[in-house]
Amino acid sequence: MARQRRIQTTEPVIADIENMTPEGQGIARIAGKTVFIDGALPGEQVEFVYTRSRRNYDEGRVQQVLSASPARVEPTCAHFGVCGGCRLQHVSSEEQVRLKQQTLLDDLARIGRVTPESVLQPLTGPIRGYRNKARLGARYVDKKEKVLVGFRERGSHFLAELEQCHILTPELGGRLPELGDLVRRLSGYRRLPQIEVAAGDEQTALVFRNLEPLTEDDIRLLIDYGKANDFVIYHQPKGPDSVTLLYPEQATLRYTLPEFDVTLEFLPTDFTQVNSDINRRMVSHALQLLEVNPDDRVLELFCGLGNFSLPLARRAGEVVGVEGESDLIQRARANAKLNRIDNAQFHVANLFEDTAAEPWLKKQTYNKVLLDPPRSGAASMIPQLAATGAQRVVYVSCNPATLARDAGELVNQHGYRLASAGIMDMFPHTAHVESIALFIKGE
Repeated sequence: MARQRRIQTTEPVIADIENMTPEGQGIARIAGKTVFIDGALPGEQVEFVYTRSRRNYDEGRVQQVLSASPARVEPTCAHFGVCGGCRLQHVSSEEQVRLKQQTLLDDLARIGRVTPESVLQPLTGPIRGYRNKARLGARYVDKKEKVLVGFRERGSHFLAELEQCHILTPELGGRLPELGDLVRRLSGYRRLPQIEVAAGDEQTALVFRNLEPLTEDDIRLLIDYGKANDFVIYHQPKGPDSVTLLYPEQATLRYTLPEFDVTLEFLPTDFTQVNSDINRRMVSHALQLLEVNPDDRVLELFCGLGNFSLPLARRAGEVVGVEGESDLIQRARANAKLNRIDNAQFHVANLFEDTAAEPWLKKQTYNKVLLDPPRSGAASMIPQLAATGAQRVVYVSCNPATLARDAGELVNQHGYRLASAGIMDMFPHTAHVESIALFIKGE
């Protein structure tokens, strides 16, 4: 770990901002040393103070903008700069998208040594109230004599005191203090560290992570809150398997993909995309890039509960989905049955190990592949993916750096062309970059 050094000066310093990091910090050079400055944009001149010093770089925070970028806007959230949830609210939406696209292209060139033949039009959608999944921290603060609910402060393990969150689903965005008051009334309020939010098309669920058993009065409070506000209420005393429904007696979370006449049911702790609007458009976009038709046999890796697999099955001859989590595969099979889809098979496999002997891959052929791996990417699967002989591969990524790494191998080692790549603004106002790339077997 880099050792922190004493800050040389506490006096404000003037800097010209040359560039921006993928995390949203302005980059300047002071006396030959790189400084990453929170709140600064490329092309600006700012007055900043140092906050941290390292051997190879320093960090700082803007105190005053002396010459503003045309892309600078007034943040809509009163908690901007304190809450660590959104780092880019001071940047116009158009510039946010441009910066994310540039991050993708830079990573592809620098890490993968590849350049897409064409850059896809960015997918954009709502910039507020879009987030339907979140893990909210909860903590009793003695000095404030209250429970805070929300996200951590920027660069800190402390929770920010939030009145409202503009990116959360509207059903929850204005209720953070109210949730804090609810937790404070529980007997184990000091031992309830998290509330997980999961919203479907029709219902919103809250999962209270309780480290102490709930009393009868606690359960009554939570149920009454669910009744009064039309929330589905769960509690989680241990691991994910311990999630238990409290109210109502029966509840099913679901979302739809209308273009494909698909409904997907899920549990509140399942992985699902956080932005429903972008997810619907992303699924459609991916299938268009794959050019799916009834003659296709498609392999989907990291298929989850069927978000891409079931729409694929509506258009392809056969779909095989593979995922490492057995619970998600159970959900995928149930969703296939729910949608009366019989041309999709699902298998459990560790996709970070050698899968060459797996029956779904051994002696099987696929002409098209779709994959949507976690942040670590799909390095272990790239050689096996290439060995399928698939002519078209669509790679959906939540980390442009690992996409770039895997793209470099597909192109430079396995004879694919990077036909196109682009971003999808799944997380407006954050530095998170969701991207998609199309690879075609060299012609």
